[in-house]
Amino acid sequence: MFSYKRASLMILICYSFYNPTDSGAVQITQSNIDMVLASNEVVFINFYAEWCKFSNMLMPIFDDAAEEVTKAGYDTGKVVMGKVDCDKEASIATRFHISKYPTLKLFRNGLPAKKEYRGQRSVEAFAEFIKKQLTDSIITFSSLKELQELTEDKRHIIGYMDRRDQPEYEMLRKVAANLKDECIFHAGFGDASQQMHPPGQPVVVFRADTKTSTEPDETFRGNLLNFDELYHWIQQKCIPVVREITFENAEELTEEGLPFLILFHHPTDSESVKKYKDIISRELQDEKEKINFLTADGLRFEHPLHHLGKSVSDLPLIAIDSFRHMYLFPNYSDMEIPGKLKEFLQDLYSGKLHREFHYGPENPQVVTNDIKVTTPPESTFKKLAPSKNRYTLLRDEL
Repeated sequence: MFSYKRASLMILICYSFYNPTDSGAVQITQSNIDMVLASNEVVFINFYAEWCKFSNMLMPIFDDAAEEVTKAGYDTGKVVMGKVDCDKEASIATRFHISKYPTLKLFRNGLPAKKEYRGQRSVEAFAEFIKKQLTDSIITFSSLKELQELTEDKRHIIGYMDRRDQPEYEMLRKVAANLKDECIFHAGFGDASQQMHPPGQPVVVFRADTKTSTEPDETFRGNLLNFDELYHWIQQKCIPVVREITFENAEELTEEGLPFLILFHHPTDSESVKKYKDIISRELQDEKEKINFLTADGLRFEHPLHHLGKSVSDLPLIAIDSFRHMYLFPNYSDMEIPGKLKEFLQDLYSGKLHREFHYGPENPQVVTNDIKVTTPPESTFKKLAPSKNRYTLLRDEL
């Protein structure tokens, strides 16, 4: 009897010390999630499982951070920190593709950010992260001359406005919050932009990265007061078919699960990048659901070159990383031959690249039993994917 009472007392003490459903972050369920996402500009959610030790370690920290954010006094509708019990709310976990615990996701204006939060997990770090999300993402210019000095290797969205308090600017600000990692946003008001738009009719313009693109400036022709319309136009412009892979975004790109077609180039060589982008845009637009078109600084990503038996002196060159193996496009200059790059991709899809690397070129007229089996270089970019050791995986994955 004594041991039973003692055990009961210990359970009661543990429960009283921390109950994950009654403090800090807002408990999100199927019945309130859409309302929470729709009524708050920023929502930061901890997807957890009560049986997961890492979830239990994080929960009190996350709840304390939620209380700190509440104390910060942000306006109603600005921010909510929430938590989802994924065992009880399996439909929510499925909806947002949660496969490991705990997973921290940010939502802006109802839309999930492309990558999970992977920063420091402390009260101070979470509070600072929220503060950063609510900072205005738009840079104000005071004269048109400043727009002549924009960074050439970045994409820009430029708003020509009458006043900061007009609704079109507020809509642009919301879109900028969602896409600030993809483009740099600028806005000018009054005298700074009056030459660029009729009075009372704000204008929003996209400017490509002029260092590696020949695209002219393009004006948005839709409704500036329609979030979805403006968001999708800017998203299309700011997230191009061809992207640059860096050590900072490699995790995010590998998580998309698509093989990479990569142009490795010298950082001072912008001409090969322009040619590559032009060919992808002209010939391979219909392949973008099957493969990620990327460029990579061949000096920073020298290691994959060595896997291919190449060095910096061989740049520029093109290769596929399938996340199992790497395959070299035989001759860089052949990419300008219509259909050559597409044929390279088709050979990946059909398995021909893999077969030919093992057994040599496929030639039905030549039959030989003297086949030397080889192994293509292993993928190097799969090693940049998120580590599974930082989380508890779903039970059916163990």
